[in-house]
Amino acid sequence: MPVYAVISGCILPVPPMSNHSDFPELATARFVLREFVQSDIDAVFRGLSHPQVIAHYGVSYATRDDTQQQMDWFRQLVVEQRGIWWAIGDANAPATLLGACGFNDRDHDHRHADIGYWLLPEFWGRAVMRECLPAMLDYGFGALALHRIAAEVEPENIRSSSLLVDLGFVHEGTRRECEFKDGRFLDLADYALLHREWRGTGR
Repeated sequence: MPVYAVISGCILPVPPMSNHSDFPELATARFVLREFVQSDIDAVFRGLSHPQVIAHYGVSYATRDDTQQQMDWFRQLVVEQRGIWWAIGDANAPATLLGACGFNDRDHDHRHADIGYWLLPEFWGRAVMRECLPAMLDYGFGALALHRIAAEVEPENIRSSSLLVDLGFVHEGTRRECEFKDGRFLDLADYALLHREWRGTGR
């Protein structure tokens, strides 16, 4: 069944998940950032239902069928030009999903976007995000012409906060108890990186 998106009053079909030639695939020394395909749904469900992954992540799913919402969201971001998310694969086995990273809530007028990322636990400790995020940031400040890229992190997620700081993000403050999750209110720390502050992958 086709999926549709409403853009400025027009109803447009969302193309099915496939490797389109115009999707910007990125590559690092060890990994490839590619388009999501429908066959990724099992790995996406495994990630976004895994207690260790969703402990500090804002999206989770209870069933594989529910995870289709996330697959549709990946497509709609691109169609509606609100962002873009990549599936992370090993360079030697691109079809195997390790995790995901991308931009969302893109504001074209103010040239701003938020980032997010997650990784299956069996790939933790391999510096996957430390290698993939710089390629993504290069694309954001280059091809997307972003001026500012922001991230929200739960303060308890020290590894994520440390990674952002290492990449040059600045901690701009903490919003106290601004999110309700699992029966309690959570703080969110705000980080941001400006184009002029980004040193690029060649640093």
